[in-house]
Amino acid sequence: MGVSRSGYDDWRERPASATAQRRAMLAGLVAEIFTDSHETYGYRRVHTALLRRGEHCSAELVRALMREQGLTPAQVRAFRPVTTVQGDFRGIPDLVGRDFTAERPGTKLVGDITYVRTWEGFLYLATVIDCHSKAVLGWAMADHYRTGLVKDAIRMAAGTGLLQPGAVFHTDRGSNDTSDDFGRFLTNLQIRRSVGRTGICYDNTMAESFFSAIKNEWLHRFVFTTRAKAKRQVIRYIEGFYNRRRLHSALGYRPPLEVLNESLSSQTAA
Repeated sequence: MGVSRSGYDDWRERPASATAQRRAMLAGLVAEIFTDSHETYGYRRVHTALLRRGEHCSAELVRALMREQGLTPAQVRAFRPVTTVQGDFRGIPDLVGRDFTAERPGTKLVGDITYVRTWEGFLYLATVIDCHSKAVLGWAMADHYRTGLVKDAIRMAAGTGLLQPGAVFHTDRGSNDTSDDFGRFLTNLQIRRSVGRTGICYDNTMAESFFSAIKNEWLHRFVFTTRAKAKRQVIRYIEGFYNRRRLHSALGYRPPLEVLNESLSSQTAA
């Protein structure tokens, strides 16, 4: 290549430029953040995590560094819409209207039930999510999906002391959520019931989105031989990662508990 041996040796021994050193440092941080997110963060969340650490760089540089290191995140699958539409069921209104935001914590909640496959059979998970902070305030798991499962999740949420009188609890039209027994239970807690339309996933998209995240980012990585093992991983995701550390896009890439605590602090100060 027409390069002298002495020139080549001098080039090899020359310290890396400041730009190269910073790029190498950022590459290490990117890999660390990606691993700490259980390999779930895409470049936008990794970029935000860097900014939160005081490391300023472009999102495109983060994307390039992830690509160079082969860091591919677990992807949340898109919803598959359906078209079945019905009117109000048993007189229970839709008080949410696909608006999954709230000015204060504990005023608007969404919930749903999903299942986790294990070798012992299904493990059913019920959740209660706060629309303001996106935090999972209540959850319950059992080997059945009877009304008691949803009640346990509501009790856990109520036990936080955050639920406001007249709070809305929005679900789909499952038989548990629309039963008279469950209606009386909510009334005793001063919670108003709300339901979406049959077969329209977008009417409860916030709850569906959480289940999509926990399954595709975490649970689908495991094969559970027992329900007990599945329970441990669900708790690990909700309490150890999602509520405390996962940067939520709807919150400006902040963790739910950070937003929740900030709101509670501002209310106390006021």
